[in-house]
Parts: sequence; C-alpha cells; structure tokens
Amino acid sequence: MKITLVKKILADGSPCKKCGDVLNKLEQSGQMVRIDQVLVADERDETSEGMVLAKQYSVDRAPFFIVENEGQEPVIYTVYMKFVKEVLDQKTEETDELKEIMADNQDLDFL
Repeated sequence: MKITLVKKILADGSPCKKCGDVLNKLEQSGQMVRIDQVLVADERDETSEGMVLAKQYSVDRAPFFIVENEGQEPVIYTVYMKFVKEVLDQKTEETDELKEIMADNQDLDFL
C-alpha cells in the first residue's frame, strides 16, 4: 500500500490551516510513519504535483489522501477521520467524523 498526502499552499503563499491541523494530528498520533509521500498543491502553480493530482482525481479540497494498492484503482479520501478509520484502522468517534464533514461543507446542515 502506498499513501500520498496532498497539502495545499494558498494563493497568497500561506499554508492551508486545515492541512497543518491534519499534519499535526498525524505526527502526534505517530501515524505519519504510514504516509509514504507528502506533495504540495500550490494554488500559485497549476503544474505543482499536488495541483496536477487534484485535477486528475477531481478533488476540490485539501488535504486529501491517495491510497494505492497494487492492481486496484487508487482510493481518494478528503475526510481525515474516514481515512484514519478505513485505512489506518484506528478507532474514531462518529461525532468527530461528522464535525469534520460539517466544517468542510458549510452548505450542509443537520436534519
């Protein structure tokens, strides 16, 4: 299994806040050792590796993870908690997953 993390640099050159939060969580939990490569999607450079991958996989948010298993299509994760649960086999709380989804999708509301 190969795991790629794509983080974003904003058009003004500043780092994506959520990307930094996810990197901190990965480092604090010791999960960063499971990440094979970290690429940058630089909004100032459409040819940056991360921007090319975002376009290739039709991803419009960062950070995102590309999980590749030999002989299978890559799987893209844009929700950190879902990635942790399904790929890293770590227990997560449903409320944490929902909070992350809601924060990423301001147009959603609870029913």
